Parts: sequence; C-alpha cells; structure tokens
Amino acid sequence: MITFDINKSGNFYQSDPLDFKKFLINQKILRNVDEIHIITDQKKIIMSTLNDMKKFIAPDQKAFDLVMKDDRPLKIINAFENKSAAILKLPNYKNTYIYVVKYLEQDISKYLTESQEALNFYYTVEDKRTGIQISFILIYLIVVSLMLFLSVSIAIRFSSRFFRSINNLVNASMSIGRGNLDTKVPEIKTDKELESLNKNFNLMIDRLKTQQDKLLLTERHEAWENVARKLAHEIKNPLTPIQLIIDRFNSKFSNLLSENDKSNFNENLKIINKQIKQIENLINEFSDFARMPKPILKKHNIVKIIKENILLMNEIDKSVNISFKSFNEPLNINCDSEQLNRVFTNLFKNSIESLKEKFIKSPDFSKKIDIEILKKDDYIQIIINDNGLGFNSNNLDDLLKPYFTTKSNGTGLGLPIVNKIINDHNGILKLVENKIGATIKIDLPS
Repeated sequence: MITFDINKSGNFYQSDPLDFKKFLINQKILRNVDEIHIITDQKKIIMSTLNDMKKFIAPDQKAFDLVMKDDRPLKIINAFENKSAAILKLPNYKNTYIYVVKYLEQDISKYLTESQEALNFYYTVEDKRTGIQISFILIYLIVVSLMLFLSVSIAIRFSSRFFRSINNLVNASMSIGRGNLDTKVPEIKTDKELESLNKNFNLMIDRLKTQQDKLLLTERHEAWENVARKLAHEIKNPLTPIQLIIDRFNSKFSNLLSENDKSNFNENLKIINKQIKQIENLINEFSDFARMPKPILKKHNIVKIIKENILLMNEIDKSVNISFKSFNEPLNINCDSEQLNRVFTNLFKNSIESLKEKFIKSPDFSKKIDIEILKKDDYIQIIINDNGLGFNSNNLDDLLKPYFTTKSNGTGLGLPIVNKIINDHNGILKLVENKIGATIKIDLPS
C-alpha cells in the first residue's frame, strides 16, 4: 500500500520535495513502520524519514541484486537484529527503490534462544538413540498386539454376520425350491454388499411370485373361457326354438281367448320374453368373456381415456362428484384404448351403483369418486376411491373370480373381465377395503 501511494505521488516528488518528505513521514505513521527510504540502484538515499542519515543501514547487496533482477517485492527478516525489511522497485520512478524497515519485538531473541535449546535437545536425544529405540520397539509391540486383538475380534464378529446372511440365503433358496414363493430373506444389518444381495433376492422372489400369479390367472381365465364358450353354446341353442314356439302360441291362441284370459295370456308371454332377454344378455356376457381378444398395444394418452369415461359417467348420474388429479401434459403408455375404456366404464359403473345403494339407505350423504394418477419409476398407478358401500366379501380375491358375485342380478363377469384386460396389459389390479368405501389400484407399465 505504501508503494501504491508513492507511485501515485510521482509528480508531487518532483515539484515539492519538502512536502514529499512530510508525505513519507505520514506514510510511516499511518503504516506503523519505523523507516521509509527512497534509494537509487546504488543504494544511495534520495529521500528518507530519518533525521540523522548516519543511522541509515543499507540493505544487503545480495538481497538488493535479487530485487534489481525481479520486479517483485523482497521481504527480509533478520531475527538476530530484530529487524524486518522490504525492498521494491518503484515503477513510476527511474532506477528508484523503496526500502521499508520495521524493528521487531525483543521477544524474537527469546524465540531464538528457545530454538537453540530445542536444537541442543535434539542432539541429546541423538546421543540416547539406542534407549529410545528399545522403548519405541516395546511400545510398537504393545500397539501391534492390541491392533491384532481388535482385528481378530472384528473379523470374528464380521464372519458371524457374514455366515448368518449366507445361511439365510441358503435356507430361502431351499424353501423356494420346494415351491414356497412367500419366503423372504431377513434383512439384517451386515456388509453393504450382502444387504444389497438380500434386498435383490427378495425383489427377485416378489417378481417370481408376480409372474406365477399372472401365469395362474392366465390359465384360470383360459379354463373359464372354455366353460363360458360351452355354456353360451348350450344355452343359446334351445333359445331360438323356444322363442319361435312362443311367437306361434301368441299368433294361434291370442284371438281364441276371451278378453280376461287374453290379458293374462299376454302378460305371461311378456314375462317369458323378459326372461328370455335376460338369458340372452347372460349369453352375450359369456360370449364376450370367452372371445376377449388379445390387446393391440399402441401409444395412447391414459389421461384422455379416463377423462372421456368421466364425462360419460357424469351423464349417467350428475349427482356424483367426480374429482380427477392428473398431469397437465399427456401421459402416453402402450395400451389397447378400447379395452381400457371398457375397464374404466365397468369400474366407474360399479362405483356409481354402490353409491346409489348407499344413498337409498342414507339420503343425506354426498356421493364422491376420487381418481388419481401417480407416476412411479417404471409404471403408473391409477387409484379409484369412492365412499360407497365398499366390497361385500371377506376375501377380496373372490371378487376377481369368474361367476362369483354379491349382486342379486349380477353374472360375476364384470371384475374378472377387467382383471383379465389389466393382466393382458402386464398390469396388476388390486381391490382394497377402506373405512369409508372402496379403493381400486391399477398398476400399468409406463
């Protein structure tokens, strides 16, 4: 900072040397130094803060030569003379240097004395090296023995945990080999690699169980499809002649009866025709279940599919409050849009029917259906919640079996068809009971 200020005052030095000396004295006081000298490259004083120039001690020639060859500042510390100094060339002055001196505290000599004592101690220790080496060897042996004991203890503890983890994996593998896919490896605290192995082993078991469940579901659907196909065929065959006989009865005997008998006769025919229609509807559901085609997978926006079905459900029952939480941008997945439309139509209708039944019992309650889409790592999850009557079954898995129904006029094919479609899309359908209604979760690959 002194150099910076002096460089700025170059013109001032030429025009008024007396004031320039006062400027140096002010710098000395301001910067808390003892001497400031402006010298030539011959180490002759041009300007100094000293009143008595005889007290000036020029810098060492070797140090001065270093500054002349290099523009960088040089700092000199002479601990024996308790003096610190710095030399720097002034860029704005020709062949001119600034030499600043500050005298150190008297404690420096004390530090030098202590250094000498430390040096003497070093030579004393050097003379007693043999004894110290023996002491060091004894200390070394004690430390090594202690470290060896600790290492053996840690190794025994680690090996115990290691073999315990291996034993758990072996037992789980044997259990899986016997066909028990509900086996889990206990996730105990051990080495990170073994913890990762245990976790991945359990994930593998879960995937095997999922694949097994899908395979069993596919086989079960194929068996029920064969049954549905045969039932539809066997029931449909006699329906046509029955309908023809009823039409013939109506045309032949209707005009032969009295008005009272004719009314009863027509009423009975209506009942028979109504039952035939119900049987035909049942046959159609059997046929639909039996002829369910494999999905044609293409990229479709699942958000759009759900919104279209919500609009349809609003037309069926406008009193139901349907909320839908989704993404603003399109969420495209590989799916068969027609089949997924059938899935959501079926599920939303079931929710609305449950809400209507509960509304009959409790007219004051508000009918709600909440739908949400969650994006996971490699799949999306669609959650449908309603506050209806919930599922009327102790075992929710029974509701996914064909021909199992809790409704008086149900065929037991609605949810199985939904489950089959989701399964054909490599997804998972879950029925969850909750306190205020029913929850359905659908996992589909993203």
